[in-house]
Order: sequence, then structure tokens, then C-alpha cells
Amino acid sequence: MKTIVCFGDSNTHGTCPMRNLDDMRRFDGQTRWPGEMTAALGAGWQVIEEGHPGRTTVHDDPIEGRHKNGLPALQATLETHRPIDAIIIMLGTNDLKSRFAVQAEDIALAAEKLVATASTSACGRDGNPPAVLLVAPPPILEAGCLAEMFAGGADKSTRFSRHYAACADRQDCAFLDAGAIVDSCELDGVHLEGQAHQALGQAIADKVGEMMM
Repeated sequence: MKTIVCFGDSNTHGTCPMRNLDDMRRFDGQTRWPGEMTAALGAGWQVIEEGHPGRTTVHDDPIEGRHKNGLPALQATLETHRPIDAIIIMLGTNDLKSRFAVQAEDIALAAEKLVATASTSACGRDGNPPAVLLVAPPPILEAGCLAEMFAGGADKSTRFSRHYAACADRQDCAFLDAGAIVDSCELDGVHLEGQAHQALGQAIADKVGEMMM
């Protein structure tokens, strides 16, 4: 049995496109991309979902709380679920919030720090590091109830693919550009619709299959 951890934010959690800021809906386990990936991989794989709405790469959120910081959460996750064969990291969307005032390249560098943390851990099999797949989040829109929160983020997000690919190359880890597969929903500009989850889950399953051959 191979163990894969999906480490991300609300789009890994399966948050539905939000109609308002109080909208707490979540897609079911079969619809969420980790669930679709599990089905596509078939028997012999244990997929652990570690999606936290609002999670950043390395930033304490001054409004939503320090617990949104992905770096200490990743360190705890690696130790909690070891031994891990592979970890999928898809973070950076929440760093686009205007409150953080960071550029696309800095967001990618922060994601690279997460990759380095996993790649130098002893949380894989026999004390080795797990394989890492870095996923560049899809570009966002500035729309709906999240438009003001993410003001200025849409343009930055179009540069994720290039910067994340460079980080993956430096860290010698696998890379996938989610923006080449799915689009953010026009309702809130950030979250994925059900069909997008299905497409992303299948694409990630295919990539994981290549990695673990």
C-alpha cells in the first residue's frame, strides 16, 4: 500500500464556489480531486487529504489566524502520516490576498520552501524523503464575494506557472500546472467547480502514476 498526502488549501479541501462569505459548502469525497485521484489510481493506494481553507504557504494570517501558515502545518503533517511515499503540494492561492502584499515570484519561492522541507525530511520509507509533486494553482479571477479580498491577485496568478516550474526544477521534483487543466469558477474567482475537480484529480493521478513507476 502506497501512501500519498494531498497538502493544500480550500481547493484541496473541496470548498464549493462561494455565493457569499458565509458559504461553507463542501463537495463530497468522490467529487473532490483527491477522491477522483484515488478512484483513478485504483487499489493499492492510500490517499490522505490535508486541505485547509485559507492555508498560506508560509504566512501567519493576521485576520484568520496563525494556524493558516502552511510551513508548520506541513512539518506536523509529514510526521503525523509517515512513512509517506509521495506528497502533493498545491498552495499559493491564499498568498494572493491583498493583505499579504507579495509578488508571484515570492509566492513561488515560499512554495519552494515547502518542497525543500518535504524533500529533506526523513518521513518517507526507511527514513528517506517522500517524492514531491509541486502543483501550480490555477490563475484566479477577481469576482464575486472574494473580489475585494483578492484585489490585484488575478494578474499575479497568471505568473504562477512559470515561477513554480522554475522552483520545481531547482528542487528536482515533479511539477504540474493546474492552470493548464482547469479554470477557477467565475462565481467567486478562486474555487473550482465539480467538473474541474474531476479533471484535476485525473491529471494528478496520471502524474503520480508516472512518478511512482
